Amino acid sequence: MTRSPVLARRPLRLIAVAAAAMLALALVLGAAFMGARLATAEADAAAPSAAASAAAAEDAEEPTVADVYALVAPSVVVVETGESTGSGVVVNADGSIMTALHVVDGASSITVTFSDGTQASASVASTDESQDLATLTPDALPEVVVPATLGGGLDVGDAVLAIGTPLGLAWSASSGIVSGLDRTFDADGTELAGLIQFDAAVNPGSSGGPLVDSDGTVVGIVVALLTTGDDDTFAGVGLAVPIQSALAGSGEDGEPGDGGPQQ
Repeated sequence: MTRSPVLARRPLRLIAVAAAAMLALALVLGAAFMGARLATAEADAAAPSAAASAAAAEDAEEPTVADVYALVAPSVVVVETGESTGSGVVVNADGSIMTALHVVDGASSITVTFSDGTQASASVASTDESQDLATLTPDALPEVVVPATLGGGLDVGDAVLAIGTPLGLAWSASSGIVSGLDRTFDADGTELAGLIQFDAAVNPGSSGGPLVDSDGTVVGIVVALLTTGDDDTFAGVGLAVPIQSALAGSGEDGEPGDGGPQQ
């Protein structure tokens, strides 16, 4: 009779032990499940952040129009004669200036103004009538000469910037795109070939200035604008000689990729 109470309580004890074991297992599984969900949530949160960081880094590396202008403007000069005003660009560390031939053709005197305000007389060192180009040698240089970085390789639709002296407004910039390649133009009986067509605004005084790509590389020398009448107003078509052709025709030692301050 004394064993009956013990036998009666044993099943209850087994049930309690089993329940405790099941509870412990449930807690372990629950913790593992919550941990996995938390890790997944953290990974999902990190993925957009990484993508956003990559996009931000890419945007930060893409130069703005203002960046491109700041890079190239120190290489641009104003070219003045007694009869006309145009533009030019420094193409090597010696301070040689490339401009449009029609800006300086027949001039009795030429004055160039560098971006730091330095003014100097200049003489014509070489000409290339087939491309309407001239190279000038100034008789004095700024303390720091800043030749442009020269390059090439354009496609239709690429962004470009024209910097020059349109209508006497020195160091003006206008932006646009490459509208066409390998164009021809009749310049007072001389056919200019292989030209870059662009829609950045240019006007009288822009001739001789650089056409620049989105990396700040000079890709052409502006030589012409098309008009719809006799008033020389811009009609949306500018033309430039590709810089490689310009260098080959001028005999200058500027090379694609050269550029930056030279003391």
